Amino acid sequence: MKQHNYYVYIVTNYLSSAFYIGVTNDLERRIVEHKSRLIGGFSKKYHLTRLIYFEDCSRIEDAIAREKQLKNWHREWKLNLIRNFNPDLKDLYPTVEDAATTLRRQSKKRACEGLL
Repeated sequence: MKQHNYYVYIVTNYLSSAFYIGVTNDLERRIVEHKSRLIGGFSKKYHLTRLIYFEDCSRIEDAIAREKQLKNWHREWKLNLIRNFNPDLKDLYPTVEDAATTLRRQSKKRACEGLL
């Protein structure tokens, strides 16, 4: 059985005036969608393009439960969680992009080695 990773993530805008909390199984793709403003509604309206927090879960049920929990938190609680993880509230997308690229390269290398 293939192991999946699911991510609970928080994106914000330049001023950190609004947060969007979501769940995805492909964090890199999802953040590209936010940055390209392909995600309609609240996220698009408030220009929520900066990834400032994420955590991974191995089960979708756990990720959804965590998303619901965070959505019910007060803004200050969310800010404390984010600042413990990302004190400068910098956009974490470049880190995710680098990690995803490294994983893809390792996967291709393992696949090639298996053919030899």
